[in-house]
Amino acid sequence: MKIRFTKMHGLGNDFVVLDATGTHGQNFVPTAAQAKWLADRHFGIGCDQILVVERPTREDADFRYRIFNADGGEVEQCGNGARCFVRFVHEQGLTGKREIRVETMAGLITPRLEDNGLVTVDMGVPRFAPADIPFLTETDDLVQTLEFAGRSAAITAISMGNPHAVQVVDNVDIAPVGRDGPLIEAHPRFPKRVNAGFMEIVDRHDIRLRVFERGAGETLACGTGACAAVVAGIRRGLLDSPVRVATRGGELRVAWDGMARPVLMTGPAVTVFTGEIAIPELPEDIT
Repeated sequence: MKIRFTKMHGLGNDFVVLDATGTHGQNFVPTAAQAKWLADRHFGIGCDQILVVERPTREDADFRYRIFNADGGEVEQCGNGARCFVRFVHEQGLTGKREIRVETMAGLITPRLEDNGLVTVDMGVPRFAPADIPFLTETDDLVQTLEFAGRSAAITAISMGNPHAVQVVDNVDIAPVGRDGPLIEAHPRFPKRVNAGFMEIVDRHDIRLRVFERGAGETLACGTGACAAVVAGIRRGLLDSPVRVATRGGELRVAWDGMARPVLMTGPAVTVFTGEIAIPELPEDIT
């Protein structure tokens, strides 16, 4: 089976984007095994996530947006992917709107293509209730201690449509992202796993950030992780909106006006190349 795809990235967080609307004669949605194969950097195309553009299932949306991690699992949200999504549907002639409403597993988001080429995404209102993340805890404390492997971290748990555990570190360059990230991601207090954020505060409007993403490992940038980090910093009294977020792949701008208000994220989205690839016959489980 041969499919058409577009390779894109947002600050180095890279994606394989598939048009499954049927507009150009393709409505392919990968199985978990196919998604994992496409994401493989040796045998497939290589990416952190696969993004699938579909027709909406609700009347108040322009498109439906599905995200598959490199491990083949489908997840709720991806901020860098949302920016690539709006550029993709424009470049493919699927819409003429500069601002679109996109249906995700986590609800509606609203990405907008700016005149300067950047993309702003209304990422929705962050959620802190443990059941909404989900996060197992007996308190509603903003900062909680997470214990693992004889160590501990002071984390703030937040949902940006997907779960995040954000901790403050002195220096992201030497933060134990590779060591602690997998342990936090799979911590039993996060029943659906979690994205582990390591945030260094430069000043009240600037942070540096590394994120170990659920199902993908450390990526060069994480859009929802940037939003979660800024929200956590503002709520803890450490930051003021707007905040510039420096990732290993580049910079994002995140603004949040406080409780019950949506988070706005602005950054680039880049098309790398387009192509066709033949997907081999695969067993259903290739883990």
